[in-house]
Amino acid sequence: MMGAAKFTYDIIRKVAGLPLIHRAQRLFDDFLVKTRQCPEVQEQMLLEQIRRNQSSQFGRDFGFAEIKSYDDYRRRVPIGQYDDFEPYIAQVREGRTEALFGPDTKILMFAMTSGTTKTPKTIPVTEQSVQNYREGWLIWGIKAFSDHNQMLKWGMRPILQMASDWRESYTPSGVPCGAITGLTSSMQSPLVRITYCLPAEAARIKSIEAKYYVALRMSAYRDLGCLIAANPSTILSIVRLGDREKETLIRDIAQGTIDPKWEIPNDILESFRWRWRIKHKAAAKRMEQAVEQTGRLLPKNYWPNLCLLANWTGGTMGSYLNAYPEYFGDVPVRDVGLIASEGRMTIPISDSTAAGVLDIRHNIFEFVPADQIDKTSPETLLPHELKEGCDYFILLTTPGGLYRYNIHDMVRCKGFEGRAPLLEFLNKGAHFSSMTGEKLSEYQVVSAVNSAQKQLGLQLRSFLMLPVWGEPPKYVLLVEKSDLAGDNPERLAEALAREVDSQLGLLNDEFTNRLETFRLAPTRVIRIPDGAWAKYKGYRLSRSGGTVEQYKQPCLLPDLHSIEHFELLDPING
Repeated sequence: MMGAAKFTYDIIRKVAGLPLIHRAQRLFDDFLVKTRQCPEVQEQMLLEQIRRNQSSQFGRDFGFAEIKSYDDYRRRVPIGQYDDFEPYIAQVREGRTEALFGPDTKILMFAMTSGTTKTPKTIPVTEQSVQNYREGWLIWGIKAFSDHNQMLKWGMRPILQMASDWRESYTPSGVPCGAITGLTSSMQSPLVRITYCLPAEAARIKSIEAKYYVALRMSAYRDLGCLIAANPSTILSIVRLGDREKETLIRDIAQGTIDPKWEIPNDILESFRWRWRIKHKAAAKRMEQAVEQTGRLLPKNYWPNLCLLANWTGGTMGSYLNAYPEYFGDVPVRDVGLIASEGRMTIPISDSTAAGVLDIRHNIFEFVPADQIDKTSPETLLPHELKEGCDYFILLTTPGGLYRYNIHDMVRCKGFEGRAPLLEFLNKGAHFSSMTGEKLSEYQVVSAVNSAQKQLGLQLRSFLMLPVWGEPPKYVLLVEKSDLAGDNPERLAEALAREVDSQLGLLNDEFTNRLETFRLAPTRVIRIPDGAWAKYKGYRLSRSGGTVEQYKQPCLLPDLHSIEHFELLDPING
C-alpha cells in the first residue's frame, strides 16, 4: 500500500513540476540573452517605469514627464535614503497609492525590513514586485537544480524553504505588512505546494524554535533534495535543534504527532493536520538506528541524498559555513543571491561563490564607487561600466516605488556575464568602524577572524567585534564561552587576539599604524555566556521588526554602546 501511495505521490509531483521547470528554463534563457544587451535592457525598463508613474505625486515632484534618457533621470532624481521616501510611502500606507504610483497599481502588501531605528521600514509590494520576485527565484532555481540534476528527478525533489508571515500587521487602509516570502508561499498552487515540505500556514508560527521544529517534523522523513534559507545560521539552528530534540522528533515521526510542548496555535496545527497525522515508522527507525550508533541525529543521517544547500555565503555569512561538514558532509552550497525586501540584486549561477549575475531583468541599477559614497554628488556608473576588482555601493530603482535608492550594500565586481556584472556582497556600509582613522570594515574583520581560526584550529560559531573607548581605545572580540573551551581558555583567548590583530594588519595598513603608534590598544577577546547570541538576536529583532530569516548576525558594529547589551565573563582591560 505504501509503495502505491509513493508511486501516486511521485506522479503528482512530476505533473506539478514539469510545467514549472519548462517556464523556469525559458526565463533563464531569456535572462542570459538580456545580459548581452544590458545597457539597452536597463534603459528601456527605466523609461517604461518613468512613463508608468509620471502622474504620481513623486513623478510630478521630480519631473518624470521631462525624463527621456538615463542622463535626464540622474539630473532630475537625487540619490535617496529610506527617510526620503517615507513621506510618500506613508501616504501609500493610508491608501493613497497615487503618491508613488500611476493609476491601476495595486499594493498587495508592505514588506517589513529591519532599519536602524525601532520602527521598521515598510516597502510597498506591487503585483509587478511579486512577479519579479518569483521569476528571480525561478531563474536561480532552474540553474541550481539543473547543475544538480538529481533535484529534477521525477519532476522535482522535495524542498525545505523557510518563510515568514506576510500578515504580521495591517496598515490603516487594511493592507498586510510582513515578509514577502510568506506571500509568495501562500500564492503557490496546491500541486506545487506538494514539493515544499513546510506548509504555508507554518509561516504564521511566532515561536522561532516551534517553527524550526515543524520544519524538521515535516521534512526529516522525506527524501529531501534542497534546503533553502537565506541565512546559514538559520539552517544550523534548525539542524542543531533536531539533534537536541532527537527523541521527541523520532517519536513524533513514528506516531504521527507533534508534541504539545511547542508553541503552535491550534488553528495552524489543524490547517495541515492531514500531513502530520501520517505515521512514518520506517523513517523513524532509520533515525533511531543512527542515534544508537553515534549518539547524535544529524541531517546526513536522515537526508542522505541531499543535493544542495542554498543560503547566503558572502560577507559575514561565510564564517557559518565552517560548521556545515559536521552536519551535512560534503553537500555543495549555492548562494541564493543578494536579495532583500527592496528587491533581488544578483542571481548566482555556480556553487561555492558569493558572486552572482546582476538581476538586470527585474530591477534598474546604478553604482557609486566605494570611495565616493560620502560625497554630496558622487559619480554614478551603469552596470556595464563597472571594473573588475573594484568595490561599489548599489543604487536601486524598483517597481516598489524606490528611485536611486541607496540600500547601503557594498559589493565587489568579480567579472561579467555578457555585459552584466558578477557581483559579490561584502558588507553593509554602516558596518565600518573608525575611532582613530583606521577605517576598519566588517569584511576585513570576517577575513581576519576566519584566518585566525584556521591558524589556531578553532571553530567559532559566531563572533562580534566592538569598539571600546579608552586611553587608548581598543576593539574587543566577543565569543561564546564554549567556543574557547580547554585547559587554558584565557591563554587561547590571548592567542586568538594576537592572531586577529596580525591578520587585520595584513588587510588594513591604517589599523597596523594605529597599533604601532599606540593610538589603538591591542584587541581583546572576551567571553560571553553560551546562548548570548540567541538573546542578542531577539533583542535586535525586537528593535528592528525584521524577520528571523532576514536576520544577519553582525560581525562588526561601530556603536560604542553595543557592548552594554552583553554580560562579559572577562574584564575589558586585561
